[in-house]
Amino acid sequence: MTASSALPYQRLHVELDARRYPIHVGPGVLDAPDMLVPYLAGRQVMIVTNETVAPLYLERLKRTLSGDDRDVREVILPDGEHTKTLASVERIWDALLAAGFNRRCTLVALGGGVIGDMAGYAAACYQRGVAFVQVPTTLLSQVDSSVGGKTGVNHPRGKNMIGAFWQPRAVLIDTDTLATLPGRELSAGLAEVIKYGLIQDADFLAWLEARMPALRGLDVEALTEAILRSCAIKAEIVARDETEQGQRALLNLGHTFGHAIEAHQGYGNWLHGEAVGAGMLMAATLSQRLGWLSTEDMARVETLVASAGLPVTVPAAMGVEAFLATMRLDKKNIDARLRLILLSRLGEACVYDETPPNMLEALLVEFPRA
Repeated sequence: MTASSALPYQRLHVELDARRYPIHVGPGVLDAPDMLVPYLAGRQVMIVTNETVAPLYLERLKRTLSGDDRDVREVILPDGEHTKTLASVERIWDALLAAGFNRRCTLVALGGGVIGDMAGYAAACYQRGVAFVQVPTTLLSQVDSSVGGKTGVNHPRGKNMIGAFWQPRAVLIDTDTLATLPGRELSAGLAEVIKYGLIQDADFLAWLEARMPALRGLDVEALTEAILRSCAIKAEIVARDETEQGQRALLNLGHTFGHAIEAHQGYGNWLHGEAVGAGMLMAATLSQRLGWLSTEDMARVETLVASAGLPVTVPAAMGVEAFLATMRLDKKNIDARLRLILLSRLGEACVYDETPPNMLEALLVEFPRA
């Protein structure tokens, strides 16, 4: 990962040899052709967005992409995690085929993580792989899902069970889009930001403790710093382990528990970041019970998660089997062994597959519910 601090835009790179790509961060990126046009594969461009984001930013992006005889089309999908299905991806393929788009087309994902994941998966499969660019408009997608090339859709039995690794040509983060982000969505994004501090950067964790009020107040300087530091950590990990054979699994802190909550509650009833926030607390609690975190450490984690506006309890209706049924399907598991991401200390995570079953079940029984 390399970085540039020139204002008003800042730039990181995900270092994947010949597939190296930039992450541009700053205000007004949507209106900057020089930030986007160089990453188009040809003259055919399909913008993939949803019914919530389209009225806000679609026309601006189309203006930025117009000119030079480009054929710019759009497909507008319904909003929500429940739409993250193969049926929605088929609508993208239908639009590409109806427009006669060829292998030199580019898909541009304009929206949050759901749109980015579906557009990326559509790009990975269309004519066996075409170019795509990420233009994330939510904090969660800016700091997490738009970077690293994980694409796909949900299945009723589990989240993100169908997909592919397909890297974008660029990630363009316009910090101005956060001004239209609902407070609940902002908090959901902060869960992923907190994750980076917990798994790899204790100094960043302390920074977040001091800056949380500014972040929730949409302070531009604080948000930009949080995005840059989060993307830098993820870019570094992805460069070392692109297809999650080892260290990249650490990015899933809280996700095994969180995905179980999402599947049980119905996708979209709990936002992904909300479920991850509660899941990180569950992982931290288990780490404490293993003797790795102190009482003071645990208090810091719970206080930070709560200060971000995230849940510190799990749904009242979820029992042990409701959790375990989905956790057993987790993609990190090997040979039926449940592998969890836990905290060996604040700022350092590990993959652990030796949790005593009685300890895990006790956690699932005793964790606070509401």
